Amino acid sequence: MLELYDYQRSSAAYRVRIALALKGLDAAKREVHLVNDGGQQHGAAYKAVNPQGLVPSLSIDGATLTQSVAIIEYLDERYPESALLPKDLTHRAYVRAMVLAVAADIHPIQNLRVLNYLRKDLAQPEENVMAWARHWIETGLAGLETLVARSPVQGAYCFGDAVTIADICLAPQMVNARRFKANLSGVPRLAEIDARLRTLPAFASSTSEIAA
Repeated sequence: MLELYDYQRSSAAYRVRIALALKGLDAAKREVHLVNDGGQQHGAAYKAVNPQGLVPSLSIDGATLTQSVAIIEYLDERYPESALLPKDLTHRAYVRAMVLAVAADIHPIQNLRVLNYLRKDLAQPEENVMAWARHWIETGLAGLETLVARSPVQGAYCFGDAVTIADICLAPQMVNARRFKANLSGVPRLAEIDARLRTLPAFASSTSEIAA
């Protein structure tokens, strides 16, 4: 049995929901609300599951896996049908670079705990917090746009005509970009890919987008 410790608006958890949907896997959802009760991820009950106090976590066969990209690669190796990485080693490296452009360079410095530190500990006004998030989203997406444009395999998605982990990371980050009202005029290729991804059932059914 799979159990996903999840929060609807977490873009990292959204990545795993997409991967599970693409693989046709069902997981029981265990909500960890990142705002209620001061942030349920900080409580002892969840820290016993994931000492980092982050979502998502995935329990499977007695093991608890953390970090969304590690979870997705595990799922891809265990359930290889509908592969999420290319077979070619060099092509895999290109896709992983795109993944890290989001998961290591953009997302960590615009996520909730960083923004809350700016708000609370550094006493920044909300307009500065939003400007911080927009700056790093726009800067990071501009770099990713170039990676995608220069990749050796072109197609409908980030790397060719098959959905990869790069697309799984892109879609939630584009949700964040819209949430923070980032200027996306400089990333037309990413916007086009994202629009295409949002029509796919695995992405639409897993969305973390919250209507205003």
